[in-house]
Amino acid sequence: MTLVEWANLAAAELDLPERLDTSDVNRILDLAKDAAHSVARPAAPLTAYLLGIAVGRGADPGQAAAALSSLALAQAKEEPSGQ
Repeated sequence: MTLVEWANLAAAELDLPERLDTSDVNRILDLAKDAAHSVARPAAPLTAYLLGIAVGRGADPGQAAAALSSLALAQAKEEPSGQ
């Protein structure tokens, strides 16, 4: 099963009308990578969840993901080296 297939199966289980494609899945995975590597591993699912809330409230998925990725990457730059 691909991640796109899984995402759509999970969406159907939750009675969500939205269907995801490869670009949607890649956007979410890229955001999770940025959060996990720049903040902390547990930040990945939390950040993806927050993205979902924002999109559910009407935010543009691409813009919201880009904003959160930028925020996460900025946090990595603020960390002192060696930590």
